[in-house]
Amino acid sequence: MLYLDYAATTPLNPEVGEAYFHLLKTKFANPDSIHGLGLEVEGLMERSRALIASMLGVEAAEIIFTSGASESNNMAIKGVCFQYQSRGRHIITTTVEHSSVYETFKQLENEFGFEVTYLPVDSQGRLDLDVLKQSIRKDTILLSCMAVNNEVGFCLPLEKIKDILKDYPNCHFHVDMVQCLGKLPVHLDGIDLASFSAHKIYGLKGSGILYKKTSCQIKPLICGGQQEFGLRAGTSNAFTNIVLAKTMRLALADLDQKIVHVRHLNQRLRDYFSGLPDCVINTPEDGSPYILNVSMLRYKPEVLTHALEDHEIYISTRSACSTKKLDMSRTLKMMGVSQEVGMSALRISLSHLVTDQDIDRFIQAFNDILRKVKQQRK
Repeated sequence: MLYLDYAATTPLNPEVGEAYFHLLKTKFANPDSIHGLGLEVEGLMERSRALIASMLGVEAAEIIFTSGASESNNMAIKGVCFQYQSRGRHIITTTVEHSSVYETFKQLENEFGFEVTYLPVDSQGRLDLDVLKQSIRKDTILLSCMAVNNEVGFCLPLEKIKDILKDYPNCHFHVDMVQCLGKLPVHLDGIDLASFSAHKIYGLKGSGILYKKTSCQIKPLICGGQQEFGLRAGTSNAFTNIVLAKTMRLALADLDQKIVHVRHLNQRLRDYFSGLPDCVINTPEDGSPYILNVSMLRYKPEVLTHALEDHEIYISTRSACSTKKLDMSRTLKMMGVSQEVGMSALRISLSHLVTDQDIDRFIQAFNDILRKVKQQRK
């Protein structure tokens, strides 16, 4: 099997799995119990929190365990809006966000009466920073955007956005860093809230964190207990929280070497697709090396993906959160691509686990598939 859909999810690191199953058997107590077993589990969870904080360069009290990035995004966005709505009800995001951000803004707009500005991008996924500056008002309380687009792979200019927001202390900055952690350097200075997910870095599904700067206050979405500093009630999923530190440590190990390797793989694929007729490469050259989005014009993407599956090669056509939809990807649509390009897009997402031999295998299989499709057309 050749798996090339790492942006959707990643296989579980065996070391993480072993640690998790050991905890299931031995550390089952409720971390909120006051007896020794509960206190032991609580201690392990707080040690994990401290280690995660250390790896991210923040304080332990700024790490909130969640069920994943979708919850973290909702917690950050709604939490800020409900906390600071007395200061203003204007919020900003982009048109190319993950659905867990985009739909949250739509809900705040349509059901809670917040005024939303959706910032456009150009054909390379670039934001017009002048438009951003003009969009920020005295009553703007939140700007939320992603670090790396999950479908096309373009990167948003976080450092330039941070510089702009220095003049607007009432505007909190939230970043969806799901496609950044374990793939590119993470810098949280100048950011108030950031979302992360374990299953994108070879960890458990249903596990994530929200970084929340101490000075930023949010309203809880789940009330009822003192867990997670009173911001997320409910019995803690201690096992996943404890192994998340190990997950991150393993994902961040030798990161520079991993990036160099993946850039090499990405360039090989880019060179290959550049030589194919009827092919458009949608990912800009300065995008994340872990994602390559291409459109094979005059080919149905479903036909190509299923044909690859016959070779036990797995890629996708778009974000896993929207694969059931038959229309064009919102991200590509907002980038202004044609209907033909948008409806024929394929997403190949890479990992340090992928080898040069794997790329050889993919190219050979893809050439065979294109040859067969052409013969069927005759």
